[in-house]
Amino acid sequence: MRNLLDRFRGAGGTSGSSGAGTFRADFTASLVVFLVAVPLCVGVAVASGVPAELGLITGIVGGLITGFLPGSSLQVSGPAAGLTVLVYEAVEQYGVAALGVLVLISGLLQLAMGALGLGRWFRAISVAVVQGMLAGIGLVLIAGQLYALADAKAPSSGLDKIFSIPGLIGDVAGSSDALKAVAVGAGTIVVLVLWPRFRQGAKVLPAPLAAVALATAATAIFDLPIARVEVKGLLDAIQPPGGSEFQALAEVGVIGTVLAFTLIASAESLFSAAAVDRLHDGPRTDYNKELMAQGAGNAVCGVLGALPMTAVIVRSAANVQAGAKTKASRVLHGVWLLVFAVLFPSALGVIPVATLAGVLVHSGWKLIPTKDLVPLWKAHRGEAIILIVTAGAIVVTNMFEGVIIGLLMAVAKTAWETSHVHVEVTGREDDAGAGTGEKPLHVRVRGNATFLRLPKLLDELEGLPREREVELDLTGLRHVDHACEMALATWTERHNAVVKRGAALEEGIPA
Repeated sequence: MRNLLDRFRGAGGTSGSSGAGTFRADFTASLVVFLVAVPLCVGVAVASGVPAELGLITGIVGGLITGFLPGSSLQVSGPAAGLTVLVYEAVEQYGVAALGVLVLISGLLQLAMGALGLGRWFRAISVAVVQGMLAGIGLVLIAGQLYALADAKAPSSGLDKIFSIPGLIGDVAGSSDALKAVAVGAGTIVVLVLWPRFRQGAKVLPAPLAAVALATAATAIFDLPIARVEVKGLLDAIQPPGGSEFQALAEVGVIGTVLAFTLIASAESLFSAAAVDRLHDGPRTDYNKELMAQGAGNAVCGVLGALPMTAVIVRSAANVQAGAKTKASRVLHGVWLLVFAVLFPSALGVIPVATLAGVLVHSGWKLIPTKDLVPLWKAHRGEAIILIVTAGAIVVTNMFEGVIIGLLMAVAKTAWETSHVHVEVTGREDDAGAGTGEKPLHVRVRGNATFLRLPKLLDELEGLPREREVELDLTGLRHVDHACEMALATWTERHNAVVKRGAALEEGIPA
């Protein structure tokens, strides 16, 4: 045991702490993370349209596999609300059996990207795109879980979910059973919001577990006729992908879904790692190793037919705040999840679906950067627009297309801001008395000339005197693209040709 502790401590522990003291801190933190993880694992699975046990399997793999690997020492991995919408869409379109293939290939891609050293490049993704991605996920997640609050089936697309809400309200108002389910879900949200204010209680019992426990107890005491989580055995829930599922990879839509899984899971994990690094003073994250750790975990989840995993900031923050010192805390949290899933699976069957919907509505709301949007709009309006458009595109289209739209907007904005062009004209002091025979104007262009700035540049050139030839100097340009270079050369040639024809006509020489 001492050798194992030394390995954990050397891979990310706090120097100077005793082995026994470090293990006690990690042991306590692992229990806290386990209590936070149980309702989230189950809730994400139910919201994704798969058996609840698959969420626990992903949590177990996140602890025992990803938790043991190097990368980030204190962040915790498992099923995340950020992928719920995408997983639900994939399950609806391709079936639960195909989920394992999607997750497996995504994991292999993450392993390859980490091995190629691409992990650090995820830090170059615009923060506005990531925030917009999470906001879009949050909006679709909330819209979908409003139906689960009322024990109703949600429409498939994000827009349908939103536009059907008025009809849902009417159905709830006319059904006493639906009203009871909504009351349980709403009560869960209230507990989630208020529980952290009771600091003593929050130290003993995390808010998600307290909310689920209270709602489950109230449902049992009053014998409410609302839907409960459907439970199967842990082994029965495992569905390794077969040959027919791998054949689906030939479809274009499947490839897009795999890429979306890979991009979103990687970005969310590495941004979470950056956030967790700010919460503690221990070793910093190795982004490439962390990406490979996430890939290994997702590959195992794919083989087991479970949900995809990411690093989850809620569990990671709970781990740090509970005093974790090394990666032992997250490995132990996986052990506790395994013990719970094997010995007490029937405990899941008493949890109301509306309660888990309440947990996910609360999680979805936290994905929306409500506090950051107004300051961002005042300081960086372009970034705020990218955030809003990305979120809206995800709601209107789907996850993958929405993120691509956001990335393209971020690239276009950056290209626009960096393509500054200045035009300097010399030799025009005597424009008022200048004639066609005067010396040419010297026009020097400085900066970065790209097609984005070409209209502005041509407008400035068109404003030059039409009776003076132009000598165009491009040596001050740090960059000029082909389109801009050709357009400038063509304009100069035509302008000077017109000036020469005018001079020839004045001298009586046929043009």
